[in-house]
Amino acid sequence: GPEVPELPEVEVVRAGLEPAVSGARVLHVDVVDDRALTRHDGPAEDFADRLTGRTIASAVRRGKFLWMPLQPEHDGDRPEALVAHLGMSGQILLGRGRQAAKHRRILIDVQPAGTDRAGAPEPPVELEFVDQRTFGSMAIDAMVPTIDGAPAGFGGQVDATDPDAVWRRWVPGQVSHIARDPLDPAFDDDRFTAMARKRSSGIKRVLLDQGVVSGIGNIYADESLWAAKLHYDRAADRLTRADLRRLLDEVRAILRRALEDGGTSFDAQYVNVNGQSGYFSQRLNVYGQQGKPCPRCGTTIVREAFMNRSSHICPVCQPRPRARTR
Repeated sequence: GPEVPELPEVEVVRAGLEPAVSGARVLHVDVVDDRALTRHDGPAEDFADRLTGRTIASAVRRGKFLWMPLQPEHDGDRPEALVAHLGMSGQILLGRGRQAAKHRRILIDVQPAGTDRAGAPEPPVELEFVDQRTFGSMAIDAMVPTIDGAPAGFGGQVDATDPDAVWRRWVPGQVSHIARDPLDPAFDDDRFTAMARKRSSGIKRVLLDQGVVSGIGNIYADESLWAAKLHYDRAADRLTRADLRRLLDEVRAILRRALEDGGTSFDAQYVNVNGQSGYFSQRLNVYGQQGKPCPRCGTTIVREAFMNRSSHICPVCQPRPRARTR
């Protein structure tokens, strides 16, 4: 089945949104479909009222979660953010005066902070939340301070001279249980290694556990395990620190390659993010390659059932672990 958008796809959205929304003021909110507010605590009227007139500080991402911090209206207000859960098929489209997308769920009109060459305010921009399958949602959520005191995510890098930067070290409550992702400057490799080595489950389950590390879905897990020559069922507590460091290196290399691929398909007036941008343009070594030769050793790639999905491996490069002896 189709895969959920993974970190590179969501980062492409974040990077595209950031220049348009940073410092922008929300002019109007239209909730077309209430199902897009399943994670919002309150009715559509509450969502629209609380968002209208607010100034968006930036666009920040942790793992596959994306949020737009809102500038506090009064000193001492608890920081809040507009959180976007893209789900399986969520998109955020950016444009001006386009025809409504078929699966439009929420429309937010914003006034960008910038001015044109003549010094006149830029015309308003439409932020359209589109979702074919309705698993995605938006919510206004109160933020909590990050446990490690570091910036909450990618795009939340702190400029010490920025008086409004307080929100950067806050994370939406709905995202606070999600671990940092491997591209986050504050990701702690030693913490990841220590947590992984306490798990007796297979290493792929650990990679997909967002309490340990975020942003790695099925595709990138299969690709990095192949690159690190590790079988998905190898018990995490049987791996050495060197194994886990090698795996992290491969995860980062694959995510960065996908980012470079996905980050090239932009046109400033119209950002279309649909979870398809990053991974299909890069050559996948094992994912979806069952029946083809392994690029490294020529053995036929196999696909095996894994949890409720599948895993793709080279049986020679990624030898099956021997059963544990009690």
